[in-house]
Amino acid sequence: MKKTILILLMAAVASCGGTGKQSDKKIISVSIGPFKYFVKGIADTIFDVNVMVPPGSNPHNYEPYPEQIRQLSRSAAYISDGYLGFEMTWLDRFFGVNKNMKKLSLSGSIDPIAADHHESGGHAEAADPHYWVSPACAFRIALSVRDFLTTIDPDHRELFEKNYENLRRQIAVADSLARGLSAAHGNREFMIYHPNLAYLARDYGLKEITVEYEGKEPSPARMKDLIDIARKENLKTILVQKEYDTKNPKAIADETGARIVIIDPLSEDWFASVTGIIGALKAGFEEGSK
Repeated sequence: MKKTILILLMAAVASCGGTGKQSDKKIISVSIGPFKYFVKGIADTIFDVNVMVPPGSNPHNYEPYPEQIRQLSRSAAYISDGYLGFEMTWLDRFFGVNKNMKKLSLSGSIDPIAADHHESGGHAEAADPHYWVSPACAFRIALSVRDFLTTIDPDHRELFEKNYENLRRQIAVADSLARGLSAAHGNREFMIYHPNLAYLARDYGLKEITVEYEGKEPSPARMKDLIDIARKENLKTILVQKEYDTKNPKAIADETGARIVIIDPLSEDWFASVTGIIGALKAGFEEGSK
């Protein structure tokens, strides 16, 4: 029902152009909160940013609300992930609502990881979509956003370049912290419920062990295997994205003495989110090596 209502609304917005008081600023629509961090970091207050998947929602199967569609109809551009499940369902419709939007898929600058375990609405995602969590990928995201915003508003090129350099230095701090994970001695495996950190693991010499398997709850046999792995590798931390249930990770933690750490990779504060994840991994590695 919700999808039917939204489709009707999208048709109405496309024909009428929306209603109500409007800001004079150009709007950039983005798929998820972390992308807002990069747009605001480079453009500051030049643009308003419309986030299509709000905090607490699942970007693999999210359905947008009417106000987001209204904002979308007025957007100068749309910045997409390229691999998220909800985009496969909605992106063509978004572009149908606003045919004048410029488009940037950040996946174009990323070396993708196969998505053996990602599925949304019965459709396998083309690749693992969580590349923004890796600082190594974030450097590429920032560069792509800078160049894209410059094409939209070339009059602010110097401001965008200055802010980009500041943002790049922030990313470099996170990158340095992540490099410290692979430079230290000891175990470099970690357990996580939903596979959010494959790019972070690949780019910094770590190994991600997922509780969820092929987008589904683990079977009893897999739960036993996970408990055995956690004991053998002395894993002291199990990460869980805040949008997901902690039941199965908690069962593993109770059996192994590990603790649950809630992470927020969809936060609009990319730097705090990623450095928090890196800090949780570091603490788990250090405790497990004792």
